[in-house]
Amino acid sequence: MADLLLRRARLVPLTSAAPDRPVDVLVRGGVVTAVGPGIERPEGVEEYAADGRWLLPGLWDQHTHLGQWTLSASRLDLHGTSSPEEVLAVVGAAVSASPGAPLVASGHSAGTWTRSVTVAELDAVTGGTPVVLINHDCHHAWVNSAGLVALGLPPRRPGPQGEVVRENEWYAAYPRLDDLVGTAGTAPPAYRAMLERAAALGIVGMVDFEFRSTYDAWAARWPEGCDLLRIRAATYADGLDGLLTAGLHTGDPVPGVEDGLLTVGPLKIISDGSLGTRTAWCCEPYADVPGTTPHYGAPNQSAEEYHELLATATAHGIEVATHAIGDRAVAEALDAYAATGARGSIEHAQLIQRSDVARLARLGLRASVQPAHLLDDRDVSERVWPGRTDRCFALRWMVEEGVRLAFGSDAPVAPLDPWLAIWAAVRRGGDGRAPWHPEQALTPREALAASVDGVGTVHVGARGDLVLLDRDPLGCDPDELRLLGGAVALTVVAGGIVHRA
Repeated sequence: MADLLLRRARLVPLTSAAPDRPVDVLVRGGVVTAVGPGIERPEGVEEYAADGRWLLPGLWDQHTHLGQWTLSASRLDLHGTSSPEEVLAVVGAAVSASPGAPLVASGHSAGTWTRSVTVAELDAVTGGTPVVLINHDCHHAWVNSAGLVALGLPPRRPGPQGEVVRENEWYAAYPRLDDLVGTAGTAPPAYRAMLERAAALGIVGMVDFEFRSTYDAWAARWPEGCDLLRIRAATYADGLDGLLTAGLHTGDPVPGVEDGLLTVGPLKIISDGSLGTRTAWCCEPYADVPGTTPHYGAPNQSAEEYHELLATATAHGIEVATHAIGDRAVAEALDAYAATGARGSIEHAQLIQRSDVARLARLGLRASVQPAHLLDDRDVSERVWPGRTDRCFALRWMVEEGVRLAFGSDAPVAPLDPWLAIWAAVRRGGDGRAPWHPEQALTPREALAASVDGVGTVHVGARGDLVLLDRDPLGCDPDELRLLGGAVALTVVAGGIVHRA
C-alpha cells in the first residue's frame, strides 16, 4: 500500500455524476480518502500533477490465461493464417530453419476453415520433429506423430472433425509441454514483462484462469518481481481438495503474501467446449457438422458431477466461474446455480436465450464476457448458428436486465487489451462492414463501467487503483476507443505508481 496525491484530475463519470472541473484525489493506505479542490498534501506523500487529464478506476481483465499469454511471446505466431495450407507452409519453414527442435505454435483459427485436418499432412512437412499447434481458442491442438508420442497421446483416428486433440484430452496433455520445450517462457522475468505491458494499458488487476498457475504458484513467483498488479488466482476441480484443506475462500489473501494484492479466486469449471471445435453445447444443432445425426456439442461432465462441484464450493465459501459458451450450457449452468445457491459468474455466455439473461440477473451472477471474440467469431457464428446470431454477445439485453457485466480478453485467445474489448462492445465490428447486430451494442460509458471491477466513478472509499488518460474516453469518437491504450499517462495500484508514461 502507498500514498499518492493527484492534482487537478478530471473524473470520468461512469456510474454517477462527477465534478465539472478538475479536482485533487488523495490516496492513503491504498484507498481513496479525499476528493475535492485544494487538498492539503500530507507530509511524505508523493504528488503528481494530472494537469487536467481524465481519471477513472483502473481497468481489469476478468478472464485471462496468463501462463499461455506469457508463453505466446516465445511461440510461433499463427494469427493471420487463413487455411490449413497456409499454416503448413509457415510451420514447415520454421521446422526447416531449426531442424529437430520441438516446435509449439499458437493462434490459428481452425473453426473458420472449410475442411478438417490430418496428422499425416502435418507429418509431411515436419518429419520427426515434435510439433504442437494450439488453436487460438485453446480447446484443441493439431499435433504431428512425433508430438503425440512426446505428449504420451495415442495415434489419432479419422473423424468428421479432423484428427486433432480436443477438450479434456488436450487439457490433460497440456502440462506435458514443459517436458517438451522447458519452462523458461514462464519464468518470473517473463511474467514480469507481461505484467508491465498490462500496466501500460491501464490494467490494475486480472483474474488468472491458467490451468496450472494456482495460487501457490503465484505466491512462489510473487517475490521475484511479479507483485506489480492485483491477481485473483483461480482453481480448477483437480485443485479443489487442496483449497479446502488449506481452509481458503474466494477473496482471501494468499498465504505468505502480505500486501493483499494476490487473492484466492473462484473455482473454474469448463462445462462445455468452444465454437471453433463445434463442442459448445447448444439447444439446436450445428449447421455445418457433417453426418446424418444432429450435432449439438456436449457437456464436459455429467450433471451430477457439475452439481457436486458447485455444492462443495458453495459450502466452503468459494465462488464458481463456469465456462459456458453454448445456450444449452448456459441454461444448464443456471439451473445448477439456482439449485445449489452457488455464487460467481458465467464465463463467455456467447450464445444465450433472452429468458436466461433475465435469470442471470435474478440469480445475481456476473456475466464475464470477452467482446473482442465477436470480431473473430462473427463469420463462423453465422455459418454454424444461422438464425441465432442475434443472441450472440447479447450485451444490450444484459444491461437492460440489470446483469453485472465484467469484461475480459480470454488472452491468449484474444489480445490482452481492455481497450480492444471496450471498442468491440461499442462498435460490434471493425473490418469495414456494417456493425454485427448493432442492437446489442453498448455505449462507451457502459463498456467502460464493465471494465473497472464494479468500482464506478472515482470516489472516497474506493480502492486506490487508478488510471489517468491523456484523452477523454467519453468525449472521443467511438472508433478511437481502441487506441486509448496509447493515451495512458499513469497507472496506480493500491496508491503505488506501476506505470508512468
